[in-house]
Amino acid sequence: MPRGVLREMLAEFFGTFILIVFGVGVVAQVVLSKNSAGTFLSINIAWGLAVAMGCYVSAGVAGAHLNPAV
Repeated sequence: MPRGVLREMLAEFFGTFILIVFGVGVVAQVVLSKNSAGTFLSINIAWGLAVAMGCYVSAGVAGAHLNPAV
């Protein structure tokens, strides 16, 4: 496998990893605290930031095709 392909695959992996960890983490925080440590708005803001951070991580190398379903 060429070095460039491995680099792109790792960039996509880490971008998707960041997206899922931050997104699911904030949902778990709000649900498990029964809305005392966040609300629906904080979920929306954190998912938006998670997408932005995932894109920043992988866009320069692989184009940020973040798809957790793959």
